[in-house]
Amino acid sequence: MFKVIALLKRKPGMSVEDFQYYWRHKHGLLVAGCAQVRRHVQSGALPQGYQKGELLFDGISETWFDSAQAYAAYQDGPASSVILADQSNFVDRNRTVLMPVDVHVIKDGAIPKGAVKNIEFVNRRPGMALEPFREYWRSVHGPIASRIAVIRRYEQNHLQPSVYQAEAAPPYDGLAITWFASTADMKKGTTTPEYAFTRADEPHFLPDGHLPIIITREHLVVG
Repeated sequence: MFKVIALLKRKPGMSVEDFQYYWRHKHGLLVAGCAQVRRHVQSGALPQGYQKGELLFDGISETWFDSAQAYAAYQDGPASSVILADQSNFVDRNRTVLMPVDVHVIKDGAIPKGAVKNIEFVNRRPGMALEPFREYWRSVHGPIASRIAVIRRYEQNHLQPSVYQAEAAPPYDGLAITWFASTADMKKGTTTPEYAFTRADEPHFLPDGHLPIIITREHLVVG
């Protein structure tokens, strides 16, 4: 399967509530009617995430196609034009980021009903080459982070190498996506030795400090 992620920010002047309603109940119907889409998930930021101010993004969409060729056919088809035009009703198109990704499942656990989904926007450490970064993230850091017991599922979404040929410096090298039964579990995880060990490993491949995140709850539209 071929997966494409879209990072979305609502259009200026639109409330978070109106953005999420339109995205789920109107725009989602257009995507659901597209024959090439095999799976489509919307993950909207939790309202409490805005208590300290604006978030980097209001949500992400994840869309799966049979292949890169199927995605190309979708992009050239009439349904894509309708979906793209509709985005202007609720999305700030200037801030949308499209990310075709390679998915690596690090912890293949079941997602509990009502789970929260942490999305971390990942960039490699300055000066680190792409391939060593990708290998370290997947093969070394991934298994370390997977030991945090409250993480129910953990996926790494690596930006596909072809994007770097078109863009000298894409905004992100990938997304780390983890699922938890609740925000309480997520907070509990930060108190564990496994979490401390995970954080201590980050300077080997990530920039200093915390990477930006949004905490979401997902809605399955197709699939």
